[in-house]
Amino acid sequence: MATRRTKRAAVVKVQQLEMTPVDLEGAVRRSKRNGLAPKCLIYSPESSAPTKKRRTKMDNEKTKEEEDVGNSDVEPSSGGHGGLSAYELERLENIRQNQAFLSSINLFRATEELKQLTRPKPSQRGLMRSQAAVKEVLPTRKSLRLQNKEAEILTLPPEPRGTLIYEQSSPLKKPSGPLLMDPINLEEGSKLPSQLLELCSEDSKEEINMEFDLKGYRSALKNMRLTEDRVAKVVKDRIFSATFHPCTSTLLMAAGDKWGKVGLWKLGSDWGDDGVLLFEPHTRPVGCMAFSRAHPTHLLSLSYDGSLRCMDVEKAVFDDVYDIDDGLKTFDFLSHDCSTLVVGNWYGEVAIVDRRTAGNSHESLHSLDPKTLRCVSAHPLQKQYFAVAESKVVSIYDSRCLKKAKSQAVSQLHGHSLSITSAYFSPCTGNRVLTSSMDNNIRIYDTSAMTTKSPLLTSIKHDMHTGRWLTKLSAVWDPKREDCFVVGSMARPRRVQVFHENGQPQHTFIDGENLNTVLSVTAFHPTRNALLGGNASGRLHIFSD
Repeated sequence: MATRRTKRAAVVKVQQLEMTPVDLEGAVRRSKRNGLAPKCLIYSPESSAPTKKRRTKMDNEKTKEEEDVGNSDVEPSSGGHGGLSAYELERLENIRQNQAFLSSINLFRATEELKQLTRPKPSQRGLMRSQAAVKEVLPTRKSLRLQNKEAEILTLPPEPRGTLIYEQSSPLKKPSGPLLMDPINLEEGSKLPSQLLELCSEDSKEEINMEFDLKGYRSALKNMRLTEDRVAKVVKDRIFSATFHPCTSTLLMAAGDKWGKVGLWKLGSDWGDDGVLLFEPHTRPVGCMAFSRAHPTHLLSLSYDGSLRCMDVEKAVFDDVYDIDDGLKTFDFLSHDCSTLVVGNWYGEVAIVDRRTAGNSHESLHSLDPKTLRCVSAHPLQKQYFAVAESKVVSIYDSRCLKKAKSQAVSQLHGHSLSITSAYFSPCTGNRVLTSSMDNNIRIYDTSAMTTKSPLLTSIKHDMHTGRWLTKLSAVWDPKREDCFVVGSMARPRRVQVFHENGQPQHTFIDGENLNTVLSVTAFHPTRNALLGGNASGRLHIFSD
């Protein structure tokens, strides 16, 4: 073995001695960096100044390059590269290629779009957040062991005897009787603005143009815009109901929230907080509200706490209209003069209430559904008929033929597989009923003939699952038309959609700067081109021309 190694080493030594210097130069493995062709790159001497530690190495490489250039037949470039080494040239080339690749996949553009999609701050108009009290700075707590003190011997108090009485922090319901209209967002003793009564007393003539074609209607919707000054916090918590006052000179809105507060907002006014006045006539969610068409100074509001009150701007009070222990859900006017109401509760009962009768009780009470009722809607022309959204069916009853229990329905609307959120007669003729269901469908039924089973005309797929923190979506008619309705949406970007009764979308309201939340509660103005939307933080958004 040793002999073979000796022979092999001798052969290699002989071969090396026989090779010429040229052959030796070719046999040496050269770095690929030194073989790179020179590239014309922009060089900044200040940005690429080498450190003292690397200067020796770079000088050696520079000397080697100068020797290679001097021995070659190629003339050096007049522009040069400012003394950059081959390694630095290769590094700059890699950076250029990486930037070209990132540009080819539009990464820089996607980054800019993400910056634009950052959620802007909500509108600061309207009610202001209460200033938190300054916390008192207390000394640092230390245990007795760290203070080298003996533990105190404490004796337990004797056990209480008798019945314990728990005091509630807040009453479950406001006391019965009229409540003064004292805005809680103003100083105590402040009077209502005199302009409020003048505005509510305005004689508004409803001029509904039924000949307005769809093309002109879509054009009017496109002209409606949402601006920053048309977004304001009207109530403190989640909005459950909202409506427009019928006046036409300006826009006056009302909204009810989760904890019984009612807010009035006049667009462009300076009273209160940016035109917002806040009242507290209830203690639980205000599930339904409406201005009286016969007396525009009256706003009726219903709450889950079992109270139905009328805000009378002339008297500056909230009058009692109807009162039970708890569980009121919805109401509607059962007469043209708005003196008779049909009121539904969570226990499947409807009450007929006459406001002309003294007291705050009902005229009659009728059990309809063993589970629950979620919406009632009176026929716009034949006021004796009203629709009731029961568990999975909508029934139409005649108020003249109601019994205490097991009343016979005039007509029924079938086809819902899950619970029904709302059901409304069309505003002009009542020939259609619009329903919203948790089975992700919006349906339109033909009720012109009032047959036993009203036929289904259209079914529109729409996501209705809002979760527990948002008010349920409900499709509502445009009171100026017989064939179009509006509904909020869970889609992104956030939007509000208007549909025709045949299922065709007419317009989608989107605003990336001022609309970034789900508008669960929506309503059109009865005469003007205006639309409101309420969200879970107590803000109203107004689209108007």
